[in-house]
Amino acid sequence: MLTGAPNRENAWAQLSKPWDVIVVGGGITGAGILREGSRLGLRVLMVEQNDFASGTSSRSSKLVHGGLRYLNNFQFRMTYRSVCERDTLLAQGAGLIEPLPFLYPTYEDDTYPSWMMEIGLRMYGWMGRKWRAHETLNTREIEMMAPGLALRDLTGGFRFFDAQTDDARLVLRVIREGTATGRALALNYARVEGLLRDARGQVNGVIVRDRLTRRTYEAQARAVVNATGAWADRLREQVGASRRIRPLRGSHLLFDHSRFPVYQAISFPHPDDGRPVFVFPWEGISLLGTTDLDHRDDLDREPRISPEEVDYLLRAVQAHFPRFGLTEQDIITTFAGVRPVISKGEDVAPSKESREHALWDEHGLLTVTGGKLTTFRCIALDALRALRGRLPDMPPIRDEMEALDPLTVVDEPPPGLTPVDALRLAARYGEGILPFAASCPPAERERIGDLPVHWLELRWAARHEAVVHLDDLLLRRVRLGLLLPDGGVSLLPRIRALVQPELGWDEPRWAREVEDYMQRWRYAYSLPDEARQQVRDRIVHE
Repeated sequence: MLTGAPNRENAWAQLSKPWDVIVVGGGITGAGILREGSRLGLRVLMVEQNDFASGTSSRSSKLVHGGLRYLNNFQFRMTYRSVCERDTLLAQGAGLIEPLPFLYPTYEDDTYPSWMMEIGLRMYGWMGRKWRAHETLNTREIEMMAPGLALRDLTGGFRFFDAQTDDARLVLRVIREGTATGRALALNYARVEGLLRDARGQVNGVIVRDRLTRRTYEAQARAVVNATGAWADRLREQVGASRRIRPLRGSHLLFDHSRFPVYQAISFPHPDDGRPVFVFPWEGISLLGTTDLDHRDDLDREPRISPEEVDYLLRAVQAHFPRFGLTEQDIITTFAGVRPVISKGEDVAPSKESREHALWDEHGLLTVTGGKLTTFRCIALDALRALRGRLPDMPPIRDEMEALDPLTVVDEPPPGLTPVDALRLAARYGEGILPFAASCPPAERERIGDLPVHWLELRWAARHEAVVHLDDLLLRRVRLGLLLPDGGVSLLPRIRALVQPELGWDEPRWAREVEDYMQRWRYAYSLPDEARQQVRDRIVHE
């Protein structure tokens, strides 16, 4: 279990204990290091200044993939590792990581001719040991698989497989499995305000502030890892290092599935610049992405999509799916994330920057940044190998270590739930949720509208998953903030009845949390005001 409110004081009291590794950053990279380090017998402390996965790791494109487009940049090693990790996660993460068929339609004026795509897909399949090799499709087959797709100049296409996940739930599962060893502790809303040094000037600890109580603590360890992603340069500057991170923003639009009905992923070139754009079904809606722009806003402010990005993504949809007639009015939610990319200089186009991860050991502070969601286990193992000099008693590290714990086969799901429901719940929340589900009232075992989410998930998350604020619950534990047109605000009366007793919030606290959540959702997850004004102006003129 993650440390919730009743046990938070006890958790903070443990900071004075000796640690082997302190990990700063509670995204997928930090979570992976916590899990793998604790599995090796190390005592690992992880601290996150906001909520777990609240940065890039809840705002990714939700894909677990090898990165077919990176072959064009000759990033063969990264693609190979990503394909291998994709297959490992598919084998070990059923219910959370699921196969996703991809369609790639081809057109007469494509930047890359069909024969080049054929070569790339053959390489992609070979890297995955011919895992479900690609198919070559004719125009009729593409039309059947992608209803609504523009047929003008269509020459055919390809079908291959990658995978998808719920990125925030993946982070939480990895943290949960790491802390289950009893040797690891994960704290959210724990901000590192300074680094501690030994007599030689080497980093050997951190000064941490509890953002809830405002109290500060010191924690020491044999090794300190900076896994703060796009924020990594801030901690590096404290040891005198120069900036090396280029924050890039990727933004997405989400549509009701009935308005944008897709049944597998479809990748297509943007009509303006030829960049690949994709749409796929995710958690009951349709997700469209993504952009790739320099993010020049303050990293302490939540990233949000710009009106220009809205227009950019809509133009791609309107060009390739004109029959659906999609406009700004059809967008239910948006989200944007900031990728931590290692900069080669701003004269390099964002899409040409490498997505490889990097390790820098600077005055005892090991920074690990860059990389992809898919390769989190590889990144974690590479980081731990780099700590061998400071942790000579660490057991040997094997590449074949499991990425996720296996789940027990569910012979009989709780009443009212299907075997697929039971697997989904166990894979996301742990097997303990199944007897809990069986004890819930029947109404809580029902789905929320047409989504694959059940009401009981809200109560479980509020009770067991270190929820500090309402946005933790609705944006990361249970993704209603992304899946519903109003961010779940219309459901708050029923949500309140389920979670307020579990969280122990009085009436003023609940009112504050609702107000803060609504402001956050409107700012970072709804259609920007400027884009809404464009809709109103268009309606007036029509």
